[in-house]
Amino acid sequence: MAPQKKNASQPVRLYVKGTVLGYKRGFTNTYHHTALLSMENVNDKAGSEFYMGKRVAYIYKAQKAVSGSKFRVIWGKVMRAHGSNGVVRAKFSTNLPSTAIGSSVRVMLYPSNV
Repeated sequence: MAPQKKNASQPVRLYVKGTVLGYKRGFTNTYHHTALLSMENVNDKAGSEFYMGKRVAYIYKAQKAVSGSKFRVIWGKVMRAHGSNGVVRAKFSTNLPSTAIGSSVRVMLYPSNV
């Protein structure tokens, strides 16, 4: 009897790629506690409604290894829409550094409210 091949499938990605656009702001004031995020294939306010309450991970690389890894994470949550073009507001456990602007984040597909 020949050995059976295992079904080699691609791993499932449980997040959507997003980009940090900057901080919530007015003309004079900047609010660092709220970040603005745009996500792939989300182009309107109705499309962003699905992501309300989802967890967001900003992953960055540090100089010193902690617990055997140089990668660190700042976790956040999608709070609400920002305008009508699919941009959302997110709050993080600690405010994002200014070097995060323009970098990528992972918008996790959990917790699910489906």
